[in-house]
Amino acid sequence: MKTILIALALTATAVPQTQGTIAKPMAAGTALVLEVTVPAPIAAVWQAFTTSEGLSTWLTPGAVVDLREGGEWTAHFPGGSTGGGTIVSFVPERELVVSAMAPDKFPTVRATRTRARFQFEAKGDATVVRLTQTGWKEGEEWVKAYEYLTVGNAQLLATLHHRFAYGPIDWTK
Repeated sequence: MKTILIALALTATAVPQTQGTIAKPMAAGTALVLEVTVPAPIAAVWQAFTTSEGLSTWLTPGAVVDLREGGEWTAHFPGGSTGGGTIVSFVPERELVVSAMAPDKFPTVRATRTRARFQFEAKGDATVVRLTQTGWKEGEEWVKAYEYLTVGNAQLLATLHHRFAYGPIDWTK
């Protein structure tokens, strides 16, 4: 399995910087791996990730989480687009696995889906969140989706970090 690890180093202004090399997926078996250290205890990060109320504090005000196998983990963004997917499995405060939908502009990838595995590890008063996204296929649309989601998922984790470093997002602004 080809794995690309991108560790997010967040500065005081919470601007993500990536470390490592980003490569295009050339074959099935490629994994996109992103990791961030969130300045909060694991219970708080888990709640922010696995409840509608918690997800709405940092991802979008239209977040829906039905924490059960087969339940939804969906972000309903302003303008009608959606992201997220269907919950495959979870282990409280350890792991959440989602059958992930790509953005609408990648219809084949969205229909086929990838597997997004979020792992949570306590590190003192902080929590390491690691995303491992697998299920990539060959083809131009898959390469473009991989490139797009490399950036998009890094931003997702940076936003999670920001939520705990600076507080919940005020969606009224």
